[in-house]
Parts: sequence; structure tokens; C-alpha cells
Amino acid sequence: MSVSTPTAAAAAPHHSKQISFDKIASAAQRLRDRLHRTPVMTSRILDAMSSRQLYFKCEHLQRTGSFKARGALNAVLCLLEEARENGRATPAGVATHSSGNHGQALAWAARECGLTCCVVVPEGTSPAKTAAIRAYGAEIFLCQPNMRARRQACARLAEERGLVVVPPFDDYRVMAGQGTVALELLEQVAELDAVLVPISGGGLSSGIAVACRHLKPELRVHCVEPAGKGLAECLAARQPLWPNPDAFLTTIADGLRLQSAGELTFPVLCDLAQPVVLSVSDAEMALGCRLAFRYLKQVIEPASAAALHAAVFAAADRLPDHLRHIGVVLTGGNLDPDTLPSLLAMAGGSE
Repeated sequence: MSVSTPTAAAAAPHHSKQISFDKIASAAQRLRDRLHRTPVMTSRILDAMSSRQLYFKCEHLQRTGSFKARGALNAVLCLLEEARENGRATPAGVATHSSGNHGQALAWAARECGLTCCVVVPEGTSPAKTAAIRAYGAEIFLCQPNMRARRQACARLAEERGLVVVPPFDDYRVMAGQGTVALELLEQVAELDAVLVPISGGGLSSGIAVACRHLKPELRVHCVEPAGKGLAECLAARQPLWPNPDAFLTTIADGLRLQSAGELTFPVLCDLAQPVVLSVSDAEMALGCRLAFRYLKQVIEPASAAALHAAVFAAADRLPDHLRHIGVVLTGGNLDPDTLPSLLAMAGGSE
């Protein structure tokens, strides 16, 4: 576990007006009775290990197995509302590019709303996640495993078929849907001092940051990244310093492989997220999976395990002592069961 604490940068203009709390609150109303209100779990053993009180928000138990259902369904419902309000025809369908969880979520959301769905999937995506996307009724198209190829293939497909693109994170409707995680969590645990959120493109962390700033301004939102992402340096500079924004990281967390944050999400994070970013290695994520399996009796993805490991092993030494109540977002549980034995073996007995 490594922690970066960059020097505070000069203030910059606020860029998060397009993802307001009102839009998150509207999303919560829109999604009510359509999604699970996921539980919060606790563990005395993990509390003792961390010297904090930890509250695990179980988004791996959400519909489609991840928090992504929130943003996808909110975006689709917004599209339908906008069409009705403006007297336009209902969209023919939706399209996206995804390494797994957003593809599943959008396929499910489209099916729930009676729309077709096409998903561009990079080669090498987990077979379990690809099969799940298909099972929810989407048509799958393979592409080269880089972000540029994903975006280009998705745009081409949408143009050819008259579909509306719903991006996996860089979309204000998606971000608002993801922000509803924080509304629920603060209703369930009002005394929270901080929330740890795994980050890839930043849709979840930015949505949560906006909601928390409105509901409890003193609450801190810390991003948890796979080693090598370099988010702390970018937040310190308030600039996206990634030399190749479309690059993917080599990590066991397929949900966290994108190196850069999004064009829409990054300014929000600069304004509202904490500059201290927690970086987690593959071995530490594997250990997080092992801890969840042993003490929470839950199977989670490595992306979720990144936040769990950060909470258990970084909170005592790296976060200020007055932050006693820590929320931890377990983002997904779509793990190929065939990989579980090797994942647990990678963790060893280091706990």
C-alpha cells in the first residue's frame, strides 16, 4: 500500500455544476423501487485490524452485480424522459463500450426499458462478464483492447444503427446515478467521517463526492487506485498529466484498468475529492478478496477489494486519527468463479 499526499495546488474554477446534487436527488427518485437498497456490512475483526469502524456498502449485491446499474438505468430513463418532453421519438436503442460491468448494467437497463443494446467489448475481457452481457440481451462486438479503439467502434456502431451512446463514466446522467450510492450510505450511516471509493474513469467517485459535499461538507472522499495510475500527481497539478490518456494498466482488477480519469469526472475530483490517493497493488487486492471471503463471507471483485484493503491497512497509519468512521464502497462482485482459487492463493496467509 502506498499513499501519495501532494502539495495543495492553487484554487481553480469550480467545474462540477453539470453534476449537481439536485440531479443526484432526481436520480434517486427515478431509480426508487427499480434497484436494490444495498446493505451495509460491518466486521469487528476488520475494525480491530484497521483501528477504525468500517462500514462496507455492498454494491456487489446490486442488480447486475455492481454499482453500474445505477448510472446505466438513470441514463436510459433520462433519455426516455427527454424524448417524451421534447416530442421526439423513443431512441431505437443504446450502445456503449465496456470491459464488463457497465456493459452488463446497460444491457439490463435497456431490456428493462424495452430498448435494444449493443456493447463493444475489448478482446481479453473476462469470459464470465462477456457471457453476462449476452445473457441480459445485448449484442456484443469485439475490438482491440485500448480506449481509442473502444470509443471509435462504439461511435461507428451507434451511427450505423441509430443508437444513443451511453458512456461508462464520462456522462453527467451516469455520474448522477452513481452518486445515489452516497445518498443511501449516509442515510444508513450518518456518522461517517470519510468514504473510500475505487476509481477507474471516476464516474462513481465524482458522483459520490458531489453528494457528500452537499449532505455533509466535512466528510472526506478518498479515491483508491491500482498502483501506477498516478492520480495524486494529477490532482495536485489540477491537470490530467497522463502522457497517454487511453492507456490501460496491468492489474488483476479489470474494472480499474483505465489509467486516466474522464474529461468530465476529473474536474469534479479536483474540486471535491481529497488529494490523498491510496494506491493498492495486485497482491494487496488479492488479500482484500481473501479478507472479504473470510470475515464478511462475501465474494467480491479485485476492484472492490482495493477499497477494503486500503481501509484495513491504510486507515490507521495514513488517514488522520479523527476519521473514525470510514465508509468503504464494495463496487462489484462479478468475479469469474474459476479465478477465485488462484486469487485467494495469491493473497497467501499474509493477513
